[in-house]
Amino acid sequence: MVFAGTVVSGERRTLVQSCSETNVAGLVSQCQKYVSKSGPKLKPSKECCAVVNAVNVPCACKLISKEIEGLINMEKVVFVARSCGKEIARGTKCGSFTVRKP
Repeated sequence: MVFAGTVVSGERRTLVQSCSETNVAGLVSQCQKYVSKSGPKLKPSKECCAVVNAVNVPCACKLISKEIEGLINMEKVVFVARSCGKEIARGTKCGSFTVRKP
């Protein structure tokens, strides 16, 4: 779940190309307000869920950089994904964040 439009050159660019099914623009436009650092946890919209459910989570988690983690709340990311019916296993690493609760 990459929710920021920041794509760094080099290794990340190659990874983005191999994760072409990850709709970064869609995630940003449809889900940003549900994962921002500020504000309460909100149930995501059906439009956000449609994009989330199309994401390859392990691939998207590899795209999470420190810069992206500075913009979003990773606990909210997990909440949104799970609210949309996307399973994220405990122990999954997204950037430097490790998913804790099942």
